[in-house]
Amino acid sequence: MSMAEAERAPEPGFLAPRVWIPFFVVSLIWGSTWLVIRDQLGTVPASWSVAYRFIIAAVGMVILAVAMRQPLRIDRPMLGWTMLLGVLQFAMNFNFVYAAEHHITSGLVAVMFALLIVPNALLAKYWLGRQIGGAFMLGSAIATVGVALLMLQEYRVAPVGGTEVLLGLSLALCAVGTASVSNVLQVTPKIARYPTITILAWSMFWGSMANALFAFVTDGPPVIDTRPGYIGGVLYLSIIGSVVTFPLYFRLIRDIGPGKAAYTGVVIPVVAMILSTIFEGYIWSTLALAGGLLAMVGLVVAMQARKV
Repeated sequence: MSMAEAERAPEPGFLAPRVWIPFFVVSLIWGSTWLVIRDQLGTVPASWSVAYRFIIAAVGMVILAVAMRQPLRIDRPMLGWTMLLGVLQFAMNFNFVYAAEHHITSGLVAVMFALLIVPNALLAKYWLGRQIGGAFMLGSAIATVGVALLMLQEYRVAPVGGTEVLLGLSLALCAVGTASVSNVLQVTPKIARYPTITILAWSMFWGSMANALFAFVTDGPPVIDTRPGYIGGVLYLSIIGSVVTFPLYFRLIRDIGPGKAAYTGVVIPVVAMILSTIFEGYIWSTLALAGGLLAMVGLVVAMQARKV
């Protein structure tokens, strides 16, 4: 389906299987990746962990494109656009995320990503001309209060000093910004005329090259951790956390808009905290419980809006 056809087609409702299934698959998988990322921070510099993840993911995406008979040939201008997307989404974004987790908890970084709904909606309005409806604004306001409560809870329990928290939050905000620009750019007509898998294969290729160059310049030759946990974590983040999820997420952006698709970021920290309860003994406070419930209520309200 071309971008013009997609814009004319009625937006599928949230209860449509093509929306809610990928929405919750992405939320559940990405909610689990925060625990895995945390284990990646150790012997191997974060920059090389990011590089390994997307080198493998890029190969996996090319294999997926071939298996699905998606075209890999793109024109010269699109090479530049996919390079920009790759550097923003798969290099800068994830290096900021991994760097942030050196300073603040994975839960707090995950909560910060719930803020993605704001820049995604604003950029969609100014770049794509999509209006921000009352239902979306009300739902976002409710969800923002919930996210603020979750953030306050995570800030209170963060085992680091104020300066460390501020640095970590700043890095996380940089990650949100680069992810948002990439999210909205890939829905613009000049990029969306190509299949999602095609765009992702090229973007991950450029992102992996940028990551490897950045890692070599900043941290020297490659370093590897031979622990089964580390190797398994890289493979999980590469295949399940990238090759499986990004096609679903980018398709969601095209189907329901970057603003509403970003609501996966509201569900993800709740999923991450539930998994932390199961695997790390996380105890829900009144603040966290109230924040999680408000975030879910905001999601339900916002999803009644038109494509944002």
